[in-house]
Amino acid sequence: MTSSDLDIAFNNAVQSINEHTETYPADFLLRLYAYYKRATNSIDQPSSSNPLISAFKTNALFQAKNITPDEAKRLYIEAVKHYFLYRK
Repeated sequence: MTSSDLDIAFNNAVQSINEHTETYPADFLLRLYAYYKRATNSIDQPSSSNPLISAFKTNALFQAKNITPDEAKRLYIEAVKHYFLYRK
């Protein structure tokens, strides 16, 4: 998969997640959060009005700290495909 193909597939996966209206499992959202942050090189600290949510987000980012942006995109795409395939 070329870099351009990867970017297109990643953006499509992000769009499908954003357009989906059902509730997602918390662990799935945390993985997507970490992959998205790594994929987009977003280094700002997690913020939430709930300190516990911020702690979970920080932990998810810590677990993904050694993943390259391209690998994070691949993992994000794979997680989204898996979710929509097996959610029922």
